[in-house]
Order: sequence, then structure tokens, then C-alpha cells
Amino acid sequence: ALAAAAEATSTLKIGALVYGNDYRHPLVLAQELATLDVLSEGRLEVGLGAGWMKTDYDATGIAYDRPGIRIERLEEAIQVVYGLFGAEPFSFTGKHYQIGEHDGLPKPVHTPPPLAIGAGAPKMLALAARHANIVGINPSLASGVIDETTVLDAKAERFDEKIGWVRDAAGTRFDDIELNVLIQHLQVTESPDETKEVTEGIAEFFGMSAQEVAETPVVLIGTPDEIADTLRQRRERFGFSYITLQDSIDHQAFSQIIERLAT
Repeated sequence: ALAAAAEATSTLKIGALVYGNDYRHPLVLAQELATLDVLSEGRLEVGLGAGWMKTDYDATGIAYDRPGIRIERLEEAIQVVYGLFGAEPFSFTGKHYQIGEHDGLPKPVHTPPPLAIGAGAPKMLALAARHANIVGINPSLASGVIDETTVLDAKAERFDEKIGWVRDAAGTRFDDIELNVLIQHLQVTESPDETKEVTEGIAEFFGMSAQEVAETPVVLIGTPDEIADTLRQRRERFGFSYITLQDSIDHQAFSQIIERLAT
């Protein structure tokens, strides 16, 4: 699908959000990613994650190791993938992966392609801060499912705290990191009064205040002008300059907001 998207476009960047590390050996994944980068003439963004959704592991029969092990394995995989992107044959000896003088082919057009990692808990956010060019700030998914704890962890003050964790772990490289947020819910309204009504309805359903719903970075409710202003405000508060939409969102509706942000 990404190769088809690359073929049909000339400037659009391509990438997955994200490849679960446990589903592909990093040596094989590195060659697939490099091939996509070549086919797209250097437009690839590499999205990698530790894997979190328990039903994925149940369906494939892959062992659902505790988070610390999955994170440890991901950090080794990042070293393998980016080592294989290099010009010379690559070797690696780790706890989970061993690579012996393998010259991964093809090589990416630009070395290395940018790395995107999304996270919601301290260990993963620290890993992302150390390695990624693009860091996605998410609600925690440590339980392996989306439940009430996910909703509570999406409050604005939690995002402030998490960005602080990234800043502390990144050190001097923080200014070079692009911060990303995944929008889980978008509702474009016709008027400010409708915006207020919708926000209050969602707040009642989740047991939150209307202000908490309006401020959570993963929700956008409002007229196109209101949403454009909200995104500008969140860029100033949180530093988000990379906005991703959940696949269930009406992307055509969001095009109205893009028009306002582009002017």
C-alpha cells in the first residue's frame, strides 16, 4: 500500500504508524523499509513500536512479554535497522538479536530516514527521546487495551508531564525533535453553540469536565475556525507541529481546517 501511495504521488511522505517490532525480524524489516525509501525517492518515515495490543499477540500466537522486555527488544531492533541502513556490512550481538556481517540491500536514498516513535509511559518516552526524530505523545496503553484508564491519561496536564519526561531524557537533542499527536476524535460543528453542546455531551459521557475535554490534545471539536485556533494554541503550549488523524476520522472534514492553517 505504501509503495502504491509513493507511486501515485511525488511529494507525499509515506510511513506506518507504527510497525510493531515483534511481528517482523528487524533485518527483514530494514530491507523492506530501505526498498520503500528507494521506491519513494527518499520520502520514507520509519515508524517503530514495541507492540502493545494484546489481541494482536493472541491472534498470531506470539508471546505477550511484559512491557520491559518488549521495550528492551525494540531498542535493540532500532540499532539493527539503522545499522543495516549504513554503508558497510553490519554486525550486532544483543540479548535478543544477533547479526553477522550483513550488508543490507538496498540502501536508503538518504541515510538515515527519520525515525518516529509514539509512547505514553516513562520508559518508552525515554527511549523515543534518545532515538527518534519524531516523538508521538500518547495516552498510556500499558494495559494492552483501550479502556477508561486511557481516557483519564489523555488529559492536558498529563501531556504536559509527558513532554517534560521527553525533554529530560532528550537533553540537548530536544530542540531537534518534532512532537506528534494522534487525534482520536474530530467533530466539526456549525457554530460555537453547537461546539459547546457537543463538548458538554462528551464530558458527561466520560465523567470529565467540559474544559478537560476541550483541552485534551487527542480531541478536536469546533467550527473549522475554532479547530484551527485550537491547533495553534496547542502548538504554543505543547509544541505539537505534527498532527496525525485516526483512520476512522472524516479526513475530508479536516481539509477545511488545513485550508485555514495554510493561510
